[in-house]
Amino acid sequence: MRCGVHVGVDLTARQLRGEYDAVLLTGGSELARDLPVPGRELRGIHPAMDFLTQQNRRLSGEGVADGTEAILARGKRVVVIGGGDTGADCVGTSVRQGATSVVQIELMPKPPKERSQETPWPAWPHQLRTSTSHEEGCERLWSVITLGFDGEAGQVRRLHCRRLYWTEVEGGGGRQQMKEVPGSDFEIEAELVLLAMGFLHPVRTGLLEELGVELDGRGNVRVNSQAMTSVEGLFAAGDMATGQSLVLHAIAGGRRAAQCLDAWLRGGKSVLV
Repeated sequence: MRCGVHVGVDLTARQLRGEYDAVLLTGGSELARDLPVPGRELRGIHPAMDFLTQQNRRLSGEGVADGTEAILARGKRVVVIGGGDTGADCVGTSVRQGATSVVQIELMPKPPKERSQETPWPAWPHQLRTSTSHEEGCERLWSVITLGFDGEAGQVRRLHCRRLYWTEVEGGGGRQQMKEVPGSDFEIEAELVLLAMGFLHPVRTGLLEELGVELDGRGNVRVNSQAMTSVEGLFAAGDMATGQSLVLHAIAGGRRAAQCLDAWLRGGKSVLV
């Protein structure tokens, strides 16, 4: 186990391939979804993981890395954009840091309190989830789109938002589309905005570009039925191969990939179980 190594920067792909017969890529889906709207360049708007990683470093005694801007919620009005687990972590961390207020907004409509009939067991239930972070205190808004940011002296001060409603797509097999509600614009005051809207695909620059692996239509590393990429001896698993998903799926994918890799090293083909 080698810690503190940025593969593709500290260790080149050429070195990696030269040292090992097989390589399994499990770097995750790290490219965060951004929000390209007017005012995005203002100070005080940050990806959620930058905020959460800093807090983890503080709690472990490492402190914020040299030359890195400290992101703190203390004494600020905080808006978290994104209603998933990462957004909930931002809510709880902001409250504990001493935020003046915390608002979490979500593009999708508010889920039902009970499991939806559209997602019966064993499907992942579509229902409202309230975490311990939410219980610590925040306002939650659903069906809201962010149109832009406004600020003073280069610092964000407010969000311009609009409410949405959802309708079924004609002939779309139950799929829904969002539409904006005319005249529903409103503003939310904020000095800190945290973007927690999920992740797009693995970071391509550096390692993946050097390795020359093919990507699928969504920008993930393409693998075959034996978890191998387009390059012989290179395997991939987890979010790097499937896109953002549950840790349960990543664990299962890692086990399957390990079995395939072992079979390839032995000169055979894996029979997946």
